[in-house]
Amino acid sequence: MSEYRIWPGTGKLFIRRDGKPVFLGSSKAQSLALQRKKPAKLVWTQAWRRLHKKGLSETSLKKRRTRATKMQRAVVGLSLDDIRKKAAQKPEFRSAQRDAALKDVKDRKKSNRAKSGGKSSASGVRASKVPKNVKKGAGR
Repeated sequence: MSEYRIWPGTGKLFIRRDGKPVFLGSSKAQSLALQRKKPAKLVWTQAWRRLHKKGLSETSLKKRRTRATKMQRAVVGLSLDDIRKKAAQKPEFRSAQRDAALKDVKDRKKSNRAKSGGKSSASGVRASKVPKNVKKGAGR
């Protein structure tokens, strides 16, 4: 039951109803076996230690996991070749492209502002702000 060593001259041999011999090393093991206690539920037994993975750290190393390989996939707007070309470009070239694009956007905004006559919808007459946390009827 306990799976401890039983030295010669100690312990008892108990034959179960089904005919299987059970070697009981101590009166504690005998008592618990006769009460039909499961060895896996008794903390001091080897069965419990096996079930709860105790004492394995010294004997065997943890399994090595295989790392997932990274895959490059195309994005909706770009193909895989386009992505690879962009990654291969030098940072200076990409920053120059970005600056040119920003300049282009600014020029477009400036031309749109000039066309509309300098007035934008955001600079219209705004309603005066009313504080939110003023109690109603406080002046009575």
